[in-house]
Amino acid sequence: MHLPKSDLRLLEYLGLQAKKLYNAGNFVARQLFFKRGKIVSRFDLLYADGVRDSLHLKAMPSTTAQQTLLSVSEAWSSFRELRNLWFKGGCPPDRKPRPPAYLERGLFKLAFPNSGGGKPKIVDIGGKSMIRFPLGQLNSVWFGVRELLIPAPSDFDLSQVREYTFVPQNGAWYLELSYRKPKPAGVNVDPALMLACDLGTSANLVAAVGTDESNLLIDARQLKAMNQGYNRLVARRKAGKPEGYWDAYLDRLTRKRNDRMRDGINKAARLVLNHCLERGIGAVVVGWNSGIKNRVDLGSRENQKFVQMPLARLKDRIGQLCEEYGLAFWEQEESYTSVSSHLDGDTPPVYGQKPDGWTPSGRRVKRGLYRTERKEKINADLNGAANICQKWHVARKPVEGSLQPDRRGRPCLTTAKRVRLWALPGARSASASR
Repeated sequence: MHLPKSDLRLLEYLGLQAKKLYNAGNFVARQLFFKRGKIVSRFDLLYADGVRDSLHLKAMPSTTAQQTLLSVSEAWSSFRELRNLWFKGGCPPDRKPRPPAYLERGLFKLAFPNSGGGKPKIVDIGGKSMIRFPLGQLNSVWFGVRELLIPAPSDFDLSQVREYTFVPQNGAWYLELSYRKPKPAGVNVDPALMLACDLGTSANLVAAVGTDESNLLIDARQLKAMNQGYNRLVARRKAGKPEGYWDAYLDRLTRKRNDRMRDGINKAARLVLNHCLERGIGAVVVGWNSGIKNRVDLGSRENQKFVQMPLARLKDRIGQLCEEYGLAFWEQEESYTSVSSHLDGDTPPVYGQKPDGWTPSGRRVKRGLYRTERKEKINADLNGAANICQKWHVARKPVEGSLQPDRRGRPCLTTAKRVRLWALPGARSASASR
């Protein structure tokens, strides 16, 4: 947001008070947990001693202060669920969940629910529509400021907004609008048709194969080039500077990189969804190995290609779109799918359960190219996606309406059109790839 300096200083002050209030509430919650073994419930902190009389609470708008304390309760609720999952063996033994920690640096978000007496209002000032955020009586007494005015977006129905949230990030403030999106009209899809997706970071961000013999390749090279350019500019700026150096230029650079990365991930997820809707595919399975990036250190160059690419965000976004449009979504463990030969009938084993003497029929001869036992050359990423689909069917008992385990044909794994996320200047937006 581009705001006057006085408004930015006011937001920084409120963000600092919100962080201190969060830590005050977290202190009470931690003491309750360590001394009595109890985890705070949703509204306990609103009336807890040491919080309700806090000066930080009084310095904030009442509804925003309540939302800050509710954020503490939500963090502890998540901790409770993770701890129960860990006790049941659902998490690695060496990764026991830790209680929510204190916020050490930076500012905290400011949430304004669009309900109640202190909700933001739309006002007309000088012929311009503005959003009025009340700041509370104490700020009026201390600073002579009763409200914060933000230009209202003209292309959005603000009556559908449920909450306004000011989020500090990379030296700037973002205003996020949370709203309930109406469900799309019913889509005509066949639940027996499935699209298997193999996520990657080398040449293809997504390689997908459908049980209807369709396929899809989404190019990853533009995202990689953008991320490498960002790291190159950061390294150039920090050259000769002390360790931990950061400035406003790097903040702006990081904001631009994050925005483009988010845009690319959303576009890729939408391409996957559109592929399903256009062909009536009613189920999506994504190959995923939990903890794939935990404690990974491949060096600075390879980290840019693998660790810094948000594949988990892409997977989650595909799942969100599937839920929104009524498509089934699953995650499938994908070990040995890259080395197995789909055309030769290999069934990839589960990691740690590989039978003695098992070897794949074909082999990967180079980046993007797989050679089967019969010397047939196919796309390596599409071969992996087909194996993910096969592995999903083998891992589950066939149910009524589901597709039986079968094999894709060679044309489906050989010829595909690679789709770019952004059109190149003076070039076509998609290119053919074999």
